[in-house]
Amino acid sequence: MGSSIELIAGALASYLLGDSITQFSTVIGTYLFAMGIGSWLSRFIERGVPQRFVEIELGVALVGGLCAPMLFLTFALTDVFRVALYGNVLVIGTLVGLEIPLLLRILKDEVKFKDLVSQVLTFDYLGALAASITFPLLFVPKLGLVRTSLLFGLLNALVGLWSTWLLAPVLAHPMRLRVKAVALSLFLLVGLVMGDRLTHFSEEHLYSDDVVHATTRPTSGLS
Repeated sequence: MGSSIELIAGALASYLLGDSITQFSTVIGTYLFAMGIGSWLSRFIERGVPQRFVEIELGVALVGGLCAPMLFLTFALTDVFRVALYGNVLVIGTLVGLEIPLLLRILKDEVKFKDLVSQVLTFDYLGALAASITFPLLFVPKLGLVRTSLLFGLLNALVGLWSTWLLAPVLAHPMRLRVKAVALSLFLLVGLVMGDRLTHFSEEHLYSDDVVHATTRPTSGLS
């Protein structure tokens, strides 16, 4: 679900900085560049590939889930928003770039190579399509950027938890990973429940006067 976090970062930068064309172009470009870095780095992971894969999935869940809340607070309280924005995109893109090569290596003995590549990439691209459609039409209007970010992070954490059962025969410490996944899921769930408070706190520091009314619209949701 890395593409979902990419959309959140682009929308957030557009909302706070303006010039949506520039913001989306630079965020997407940085994200794709970071995916290339992640793919290149995957060659150095030689041992415990299934274990590393699940840990990376949980890393995507944590960084992606906290993306919008962290960036809103950074914009409201500091002067380093752009550094935080592109740093966040670089980290997420690198982690996502690591995932597909590692998944291919995990499954290479189970599926023929030509079928493996086509199936993995097909599901990856279909997931990106689903995210790009549901993000502006469903999630942002209903949840806002903060809670959408936390929701996608929670879904990634649950996928990581599910992976500990799918890959249990080849995992060195499945129970340890399950504990991490459950703890992370609970953490993000609490954040999701408190999403309105996080948004309100950020808004109070964005404006000099008190916020008396806030409305979420499909093009630029906050709460």
